[in-house]
Amino acid sequence: MAGHQGEGCGADAPQLKVTMDAKLDELPGLQAQVAAFGAARGWPADWEYHVEIAIEELVVNIIKYGFDQGGPGQVDMVLNSKPDKLTIDILDNGRPFDPFSEAPPPDLDSDVDHRPVGGLGVYFVKTMMDDVSYRREGDRNHVTLVKRRGD
Repeated sequence: MAGHQGEGCGADAPQLKVTMDAKLDELPGLQAQVAAFGAARGWPADWEYHVEIAIEELVVNIIKYGFDQGGPGQVDMVLNSKPDKLTIDILDNGRPFDPFSEAPPPDLDSDVDHRPVGGLGVYFVKTMMDDVSYRREGDRNHVTLVKRRGD
C-alpha cells in the first residue's frame, strides 16, 4: 500500500509506527495494522472499539480538512502499548488545528434530523479516551490520546 510503513508489529514489540499519505484510501491499511497490533497484545474489546473510532475520526478529519484540495499531506502515528496503558500519537503536517478546543461543541439535545453537523466525532474521542491533548510543534499538529486499563 502506497505511503504505508509499519514497524514494531511483532508479538513482543510494544510499539507500532505507521506513516501514511493523507488520503482516505490509505485508512483501511492503517486500521488493519492497528487492529493486528492490538490483537497481538490482547487489548480488551472496549480498547479495540475505542481506538478504532478515535483513529478513524481524527485521521478522516485531518485528511478532509487539514490540507488544500489535492495538496500533499502526511500522517504519522505511533502507538505505545503497555499492559496498563495505551498511548497514541498522531502527527500531521496540515493546517494548525486543535480538535479538542476548536471543533464545534456537539448538539446532544436536538432531534438527530435537526442537529447541525460537526463536533460529535471529537466528542466521542474525548469520552472514549482517558486523556486527550493537542500541541503544535514546528509545522506539525500533534495529538496524543491515552487509554488506561481499568482495575
